[in-house]
Amino acid sequence: MGSVTHTAKVLAPRQSVSSATIDPANSPSLSQLVSTLVPALAFAGLYMAFFLVFRSRIPHTYAPRTYLGSLRPQERSEPLPKGMFNWIVAFFKMSDDIVLNRQSLDGFLLLRYMKISVALCAFGVLIAWPILMSVNATGGGGQTQLNVISFSNIANSKSRYYAHALVAWVYFTLVFYVVMRESIYYINLRQAYLISPLYANRVSSRTVLFTSVPEDYRSEGVLRRILGKQVKNIWIASDCEEMEKLVEERDRIAMKLEAAETKLVRIANKARLKAAQGQNNEQAQILEHDGDRDEKSGSVAGRWVEPNERPTHRLKFLIGKKVDSINWCRAELERIIPEVEAMQEKFRKGEGKLSCSVFAEYNSQNEAQAAYQSLIHHQPLHMAPRFIGVNPEEVIWENLNISWASRVIRNIVITGIVTALLIFWAVPVAFIGALSNISALTKGDPTANPPIKPLLPLLSFINDIPQVILGVVQGLLPSVLLALLMMLLPPFLRWTARLSGKPSRASVELRVQNIYFLFQVIQVFLVTTISSGAASSIAAIIHDPTSATSLLAQDLPKASNFYISYFVLQGLAIASAALANVFNVMVFMVFSRLFDSTPRKKYKRFVDLDGLGWGTEFPVYTLLTVIAITYSIIAPLVLGFATVGLYLIYLAYRYNLLFVCNADVDTKGLVYARALQQTTTGCYLGIICLIGLFAVKAAIGPLILMIVFLIFVILWHVSLSSAIDPLLSFLPKSLQAEEESLLAMEAGQNTAGPKQDNKEAHIEDLAVSKSTSRPSIKAKGTLRRPTFIRRPTFSQKPTLLTRFLFPHKHCDWHYFRKMVPHNFIDSDYDPAVERNAYHHPAIKSETPVLWIPRDPMGVSAQECRHTSRIIRMTDEGAGFDAKGRIVWDHDQGMPPIHEEKIYF
Repeated sequence: MGSVTHTAKVLAPRQSVSSATIDPANSPSLSQLVSTLVPALAFAGLYMAFFLVFRSRIPHTYAPRTYLGSLRPQERSEPLPKGMFNWIVAFFKMSDDIVLNRQSLDGFLLLRYMKISVALCAFGVLIAWPILMSVNATGGGGQTQLNVISFSNIANSKSRYYAHALVAWVYFTLVFYVVMRESIYYINLRQAYLISPLYANRVSSRTVLFTSVPEDYRSEGVLRRILGKQVKNIWIASDCEEMEKLVEERDRIAMKLEAAETKLVRIANKARLKAAQGQNNEQAQILEHDGDRDEKSGSVAGRWVEPNERPTHRLKFLIGKKVDSINWCRAELERIIPEVEAMQEKFRKGEGKLSCSVFAEYNSQNEAQAAYQSLIHHQPLHMAPRFIGVNPEEVIWENLNISWASRVIRNIVITGIVTALLIFWAVPVAFIGALSNISALTKGDPTANPPIKPLLPLLSFINDIPQVILGVVQGLLPSVLLALLMMLLPPFLRWTARLSGKPSRASVELRVQNIYFLFQVIQVFLVTTISSGAASSIAAIIHDPTSATSLLAQDLPKASNFYISYFVLQGLAIASAALANVFNVMVFMVFSRLFDSTPRKKYKRFVDLDGLGWGTEFPVYTLLTVIAITYSIIAPLVLGFATVGLYLIYLAYRYNLLFVCNADVDTKGLVYARALQQTTTGCYLGIICLIGLFAVKAAIGPLILMIVFLIFVILWHVSLSSAIDPLLSFLPKSLQAEEESLLAMEAGQNTAGPKQDNKEAHIEDLAVSKSTSRPSIKAKGTLRRPTFIRRPTFSQKPTLLTRFLFPHKHCDWHYFRKMVPHNFIDSDYDPAVERNAYHHPAIKSETPVLWIPRDPMGVSAQECRHTSRIIRMTDEGAGFDAKGRIVWDHDQGMPPIHEEKIYF
């Protein structure tokens, strides 16, 4: 937040703006910081106390990844000590690699991005604070409080700006180098993981999705002729809208039946408990073991439940006929289940309406990559775009029937909608930015000649409130309002991305990441900065328009005070709230008891872990890094708060990724690559700001330096992007061949062969088999020890500095290959699972198993027998406690409805 308005004063004609005498009362930057820091610290303290007290008492909320039976042992994290503080040392000793090997590549790279951001800000502190703070503090501009160490405190001493230009050269060059270095790091990590058997043997890694397939090509025979003999399976997507509705109706009725059966058993058990407490205890003992003798439907329940107490519902809301829920659901399922099965069989035979998308599974990842990188059709936008590595569970099936023309129109319309929203969203954001400098709009300057009137005289009472409260209004309140406003965007942006025709949830997240980052930069940063800075100067600009450039140049650096408060809020309040997870505690402890009325709902509540939306998580923290980089030269104090704030956020996310959260969307780390490129936005904005400020100050030397530097970084960035873009999309054949060679040697399949010259041996060693899962080396009919793509050898162990400077040597594919777990999952699929992998979910959807609690009277047993004649129902693993509440076997973690996760 900018300071209030000494700059709003119009000075005497001979007095320059920069030489004005500043009233400390008009520069409340420090009070704003304190007013934000104190409540944020109190808020964070309460949340941290809550977390420390309940962390070991509510493991379901704070450490579900350590014990959930729905997770495989290799997916779980090691539990931390249960004391209030003794877990901290163990937590810091844990490696981030655990997230990489037990959860997801995206989660690991989110943590890495935060660490890189912290390191960049910390290095900026080391270089900018000793140099620029001293230069700014002695600039003679008459600023006060926090503004004294910003760019705006330099008076007419143009030689001082050389310090800013040279520090900018050094710091921005470092940022660009880190972006290049991390891009190489990610490429090597991505190649090691995607080429390893962990990923290469998965059906998704061997399957290519072709969209916009012409109607003449929607035949398996035609597709096999075009795509080649290497194709193993072909799935032509079907238009299953009608069947999908039927399957949804079946499942809805099945869940209604399950709820009704559970209610019936619960009513009967409640009657038993009541009888046991009264005079009918002997009768309860007798009936408790006499439930299986009468096979008439509902006869056992009828001993405890009156006919008018049985579950009922109306066929239409309010006015429909009232029916017995159990009998009605059974009759409906008896009719609808055969219809679903018949329609599913029809679609499996390919007799349904076909869509314009095709999944083609190849025998090996190598062959799939070759097809993915090939031009399939001779006309533009046909059989394109292509996608590889799409998990069947992430496919957006309704988007597979979108033609190329419809996709183009959708993208144009969605782009227009997002652009309009981007423009109109600036109105509330500008209001929030102006609120951070509201005192500048409510004060005039009676000392000016002529006097300047306040722009908002009706709000002049704000000037009379205590300084502490004014600091809260201008410091904490805008930060909170801005955070809340931006929370409204993600659901809408995801909806627009789906509407644009993206075929998978991963591609949706990548599109959302780009758009949300654009919103963050333009709205949270640029609009807020300009509106906050302009609020300090607008009255003076209206009075004297010729002073606009000098006033804005002086006040824009002071807008950094808003982001100091923003970093404080994010680092303390948001990080502590993410750790405390109070909402999830309330949901698990309160809502589950009130609303989870069946064993299924309780089980789902127990095993479902929170996921992270990568498309909205990365842009928020990319923006924080961009803000810190942009202000690193003109207001270096921001770097210190950014370092602390980002580190606290990193710790909170590290804990949650290790022990709480799950990854339900896999972008293969592409969100990280995009975040790195988006980080350079901070450098460009910082350079452009400096060029503008130097131009206003008429500092020709520093201005030329920054223009030259801008041209250099643009050329360098374009060259870098053109070099690495193919490596972000495709996998190299050289490493695929090398991986198969190494796997063959590790499997002991190599024997010594005859001597050959180096060139011939190298060619033969790079021959690859058709199957990644069973590699072999072909060399004139014999197996021989392969000559590897050799890794450079070094005389001594690389230091931290050499690893940082030469990632292509010390963090290469060989280095990351050792980190990949080789026995994480069994890559052999059941033939039926693989055969149905890319069928529409409605085609392969099985009739659900119903699950009700077991009672001691035999009501559930009889209901299961009768209902199972139509749809399978069981009462295993669930029951009632002494108070009549539904419970299930948490320790076993494998109820009858549990489905083993399949790694497609």
